[in-house]
Amino acid sequence: MTPAEAARIILEHCQPLTTERRPLRDALDAVLAEDVTSPIDLPPWDNSAMDGYAVRSADLSASETTLAVIETIAAGQFPQKAIGAAQATRIFTGAPLPQGADTVIRQEDTAPAGNGGGGGGSAVTIRNIRDAKKNIRRRGEDIRKGAVALPSGSALGPAQLGVLASIACDAPLVHRTPRVAFMGSGDEIVDLDQKAAILAGTKIATSNSYTLDALIRRSGAKPVNLGVARDTKESLREHLRGAANADLLVTTAGVSVGEHDLVREVLQELGGELKLWRIAMRPGAPVGFGLLRGVPWIGLPGNPVSTMVTFELFVRPAIRRLQGYALPFRRTVPVVVGEPITLGPRLRHYLRAVVEDGQARLTGPQGSGILTSMARANALLIVPADMPTVPVGVELQALILDDPRHVAEPPY
Repeated sequence: MTPAEAARIILEHCQPLTTERRPLRDALDAVLAEDVTSPIDLPPWDNSAMDGYAVRSADLSASETTLAVIETIAAGQFPQKAIGAAQATRIFTGAPLPQGADTVIRQEDTAPAGNGGGGGGSAVTIRNIRDAKKNIRRRGEDIRKGAVALPSGSALGPAQLGVLASIACDAPLVHRTPRVAFMGSGDEIVDLDQKAAILAGTKIATSNSYTLDALIRRSGAKPVNLGVARDTKESLREHLRGAANADLLVTTAGVSVGEHDLVREVLQELGGELKLWRIAMRPGAPVGFGLLRGVPWIGLPGNPVSTMVTFELFVRPAIRRLQGYALPFRRTVPVVVGEPITLGPRLRHYLRAVVEDGQARLTGPQGSGILTSMARANALLIVPADMPTVPVGVELQALILDDPRHVAEPPY
């Protein structure tokens, strides 16, 4: 099975989660579950884009013009007087435009005239008319009343939250944040509370637990750490019970063909339904997917690099689908290979690389246990299965790991 085929099967069994009304300040990175229409025009009235003077363009001339100042309007105030011939109103940014005005002359193009002058005095001289019929924000120029301000499926970033606040939408309807349970397995794996054993070389730190926790958080979901199970069916069953209220279950290790790889067997004994197992790729071939009591399960390999690569290709898109995103997959971009590459088996390879100025170079040795190859990388260079050697200058596709652009179908 190809990685793209596997990704499609996984997403077929992941549906957007139920919805909830969430206070606007708590809605960052949530996904809208309905169109939000505006109950008002935005801005609600014509207003000034400058500190200056609201005037009639018909009163302006190429030479200096002196106008009577009849009123001062600050932001938060409303005009009380309409502007007539040879009149002006002192106005500040955001204040409503008085009736009769079609221009705001910026303050630096004016000078006081008469007693008291332009700061609320009797008259102002217009010295430059470059702003004739300008510097006005028209009513509804941003959003019209009844128009869709944000469509369903929109991700709520800082700008989107500002839009909702501006139309008084204080509790948008969004998809619930996914709860992603994750666990590792292996008698040799321990948490950092056994630091002495790790440093003595008798045990291996559960680096995957920390990596997965961060990857899940970075994906916008809530991690639920089920811990590290021993290589026994009893221990695996005990740890898997913690996934009862999860929306997605992710395991690492135990999905290959060794005699201690028991995860698939235990899941099936618990009523799980296996949908796929093994993908034609490197790193990360032993990936499993199925359903456990209706909860999607993705079994990742245990090697740290394999865990991160397969999370990016399969788990992250699943989380985005649960969140309600219509575009779950990162796009790929064309890059030129900057060094010769020789590969082993004829599998689709995902090599850790640094992409700069359209050129890709590997981060060093590419073993699936060399986690520093991921720490140095900003991209996965995708080498097709029919290219056992890659000469310098060949154009391939790369998946940029922090790219915010997404697509509907797996491009890898």
